[in-house]
Amino acid sequence: MNFSIDQITDLFYLFLLPFTRISSFFLVAPFFALEAINVRIRVAISFIVTLLAINLIDFNPVNLPLDELVNQIFIQIFIGTFSGFLFMIINGAITIAGQAISNSLGLGMANMVDPSIGSVPLLSQFLIILSTLIFITMDGHLIIISIILQSFSIIAVGTTIDLNIAYSYLIEWTPFLFLGGLVIALPILISVLLINIGLGMITRSAPSLNIISVGFPIIIIIGFIILLLAIPNIIGRIIQFWDNSFEVVIQFMEDMNE
Repeated sequence: MNFSIDQITDLFYLFLLPFTRISSFFLVAPFFALEAINVRIRVAISFIVTLLAINLIDFNPVNLPLDELVNQIFIQIFIGTFSGFLFMIINGAITIAGQAISNSLGLGMANMVDPSIGSVPLLSQFLIILSTLIFITMDGHLIIISIILQSFSIIAVGTTIDLNIAYSYLIEWTPFLFLGGLVIALPILISVLLINIGLGMITRSAPSLNIISVGFPIIIIIGFIILLLAIPNIIGRIIQFWDNSFEVVIQFMEDMNE
């Protein structure tokens, strides 16, 4: 099959804007943003998903002036990146929960290097891995592919966007970084606080007891037991967080279209 230069040009421009939105989304989206998934795999996934999205697009920017084309490219980058960022707030909340738990157990200095986040406590890394496994188990990777495909029906290529709406979602959703982390960590933080109060009372009644050498292992052991018992509740919270994030991103796209 032979293609003329004009046909190749039309296909390139038809492919350009949806590929820009989709590749920007996968750059920051959960699971697909993992360092284990290298750039070639992300580009290949973006290419395949773009082929699926082509049928949803009626807009071809081949005749657009250069300044409008550049503007549309930046709009697609913003839509994809911001949508992925809303999802990544969940992982941010889980990281904060792990940091809070680690600090309460005296393990704040026990860190691992996560290429996607940086140096994080061991418990943060554990919770992130748990969250990723839950995300895959609930077909989250397929759901977010479905969402980015739906975005072309909700926010058509070639339309303008209102940045004030994105700003309002940023203000509304960002505090969840701390609220979500607090919800996950609170049972363990309260338990460790009660343990410390108990150790303080023991110290008052037995001043000669070396509470540092005795209390530190007790806090770690009891803290891990409480964490083990809290795992079912943590899993339920993480599932709820991911479900809410799917709804928030779809609502964001619908509001941007109004």
